[in-house]
Amino acid sequence: MCGRFIVISAPESMRELFGYVEEAEFPPRYNIAPTQPIAVIHKDARARHFSLMRWGFLPSWVRDPRDFPLLINARVETVEEKPAFRNAIRRRRALVPADGYYEWQATGRGKRPHLIRRRDGQPFGLAAIFETWMGPNGEEVDTAAILTAAATGDIAELHDRVPLTIAVADFSRWLDCTADSVEAVAELLAGSAMEAFTWHPVSRRVNHAGNEGAQLALALTPEEIEAEDAEAVKPKRPPKKSAVPGQQG
Repeated sequence: MCGRFIVISAPESMRELFGYVEEAEFPPRYNIAPTQPIAVIHKDARARHFSLMRWGFLPSWVRDPRDFPLLINARVETVEEKPAFRNAIRRRRALVPADGYYEWQATGRGKRPHLIRRRDGQPFGLAAIFETWMGPNGEEVDTAAILTAAATGDIAELHDRVPLTIAVADFSRWLDCTADSVEAVAELLAGSAMEAFTWHPVSRRVNHAGNEGAQLALALTPEEIEAEDAEAVKPKRPPKKSAVPGQQG
């Protein structure tokens, strides 16, 4: 799955790589979490565009978002079949710019987050779909989900799912939805080649969406991992009982 990611490249570098027309400005983010606004690159008949969308897909036919599950990911194996996604995968494919993403590895002391990045440090595009949800009062909310595929190779030791990445050479093919079909991108849905990626363990502070900053992406030493694990399993002290008014001793 993909539940957190980072965007730290300069806006001008992202614009050059993804080729959108807007001159968007955005700060570095080290802990982007579901329901937050994320950058989404999509294409119309003329050009590629940069938009901010809610990370949490809402099909147009949903009446009340409070009664609908939070869909941050869509599995490539079933995206064409699921009623929530089957129109968007044909007509509204997009890219989410990222410099890295987090995955959690199950260990004997709980789940350990790891940051996955390209070996060359360059940003990359995550495959996504989007939809505009229209509410009963005329409100409109642009929403998106990131596609995931089965993990292969060494990264499967971290997690059995990874976000689907699209190579730069395939950006145009992925974003072109004029055929109203997935046939042209079926090969891209087969999965991501992970040879260009590397990963390292990071602090569990990334688990909390309110935490932010470059320190979240730093690789932990074995000693730091041991100390953090020991702190995580330390028994919690029960809260002190308040004295009952009127009693002594």
